[in-house]
Amino acid sequence: MNRLIIGTSNAGKVIEIRSAVGDLSGWSLEPLPPHVPPIEETGDTFLENAIQKAMHYSKLVDALTLADDSGLCVAALGGRPGVHSARYAESPRARIGRLLGEMETLPDGRRDAAFYCALALARSGRVIWTVQREVAGVIARSPSGTSGFGYDPVFVLPELNRTMADLSTEDKNRLSARGQALAELCKFLTSG
Repeated sequence: MNRLIIGTSNAGKVIEIRSAVGDLSGWSLEPLPPHVPPIEETGDTFLENAIQKAMHYSKLVDALTLADDSGLCVAALGGRPGVHSARYAESPRARIGRLLGEMETLPDGRRDAAFYCALALARSGRVIWTVQREVAGVIARSPSGTSGFGYDPVFVLPELNRTMADLSTEDKNRLSARGQALAELCKFLTSG
C-alpha cells in the first residue's frame, strides 16, 4: 500500500480531501504527523505556497506528500484576501465578517470572486506534480448553509444560486476548485 501524507494541520481540509479522493486503490491517505513543524507561507501565488509546503513536509516524512494552498480572490478588493485567505482574521467567523464588511457598499454587479486551489506532490524535497483549478462565483451579502468551512457560506455559485456551504459533500467535491484539483490528483496517482 502506497502512503500519501496530507500536508496540512487544517482538519477541514483533511476531511474534504479524504472525502473527495475516497478509497483510492493502492493508496493510504494519512494526516500530517503532529510532530512535523509548520512552514511559513511566503509565496506570492497559491502554487508557490503549495510547492513550498509540499517540499518542506516531504523532507520530514518518509512518504509522498500532498500540499494544498487555496483561497478566495475578490476582484473588487484587488484580489484580496488571496494567498492570505486563512490569515485574513483570527477565526473563520471573523474572516467572513471582515470580507462582508469590506464589501458592504458594493452593488450586486461588483461582487465577483473566485476560489483557487493549487496542489503539489513532493517526495524527499522534490516536487513531482502540480495542478491548479479555479471556480468563479459571487460573494453573498450574508452567510448561508452549514456544510464546508472557510468562506463557503458566502461564496455563491451563480448557476445554482446556492453557496458552497449549501451544497452536499458530493456536489461540493464535484464543483469546487479543490474537488476539481483532487480529481486530477486521482487520475495522476492511478495512471502509473
